Amino acid sequence: MTHDHDVVKPYGETDSKKSEVGKMFDSIASSYDLLNRGTSLGVDTLWRAKMIKELDGNVHKKVLDVATGTADVAIQTIKRTDVEHVTGLDLSEGMLKYGREKVSAAGLDEQIVLVQGDSEALPYPDDHFDAVTVSFGVRNFEHLEKGLAEMLRVLRPGGKVVILEFSRITFAPIRWGFNFYFGKIMPMIGRLQSKDPRAYAYLFESVQAFPSGKAFTDILDRVGYKRTECDPLTFGIATIYTAYKE
Repeated sequence: MTHDHDVVKPYGETDSKKSEVGKMFDSIASSYDLLNRGTSLGVDTLWRAKMIKELDGNVHKKVLDVATGTADVAIQTIKRTDVEHVTGLDLSEGMLKYGREKVSAAGLDEQIVLVQGDSEALPYPDDHFDAVTVSFGVRNFEHLEKGLAEMLRVLRPGGKVVILEFSRITFAPIRWGFNFYFGKIMPMIGRLQSKDPRAYAYLFESVQAFPSGKAFTDILDRVGYKRTECDPLTFGIATIYTAYKE
């Protein structure tokens, strides 16, 4: 079991990972949606749709979307399911500003509330939500297990967690191609179109250092989740993890 994911930081300065990640997302907020499409060649929208299918609106009425960013998952959850309300929480006020504009443009102000907050100290009581979702957010946690334990705490018994995250690709030819694109081409694009090219490099490095597949479900098990499963997507570039609170 490796803990090296704890120390991969956007800028490698003396600040905590948490404050560096917040700073990074504030700086790239305006281009974040484009960055997502570019990083995954547009496939991330399909991954998110598959992730949202894991929710059952009849059972999961009240959902917390952690690391909600610009509220993509929150908006799609309301549009595609019978979920009644989504609370989106994120460290970066800059990202939430764009998220709020998108929520309002979609006419969903009644069903989605966006809150600035820390995933490792969620401002909600125990057993509060029917489901918790996170897309491409858990690898940015400063203390992974602490963040996962907080998500478990605010889930009601029987509640479900659905996590979408990049993973390390096991099929070599795809891995080489992806690593070249993600590690070399994307930072180049980042330098051309972003105020913060370092952010692009961090996104790649944080994926390489993050536990994926069984290594990640083992962590979920250890934190106390039950019935953990992982479903690799698109040659294992990303994975959907599901688990429950008993």
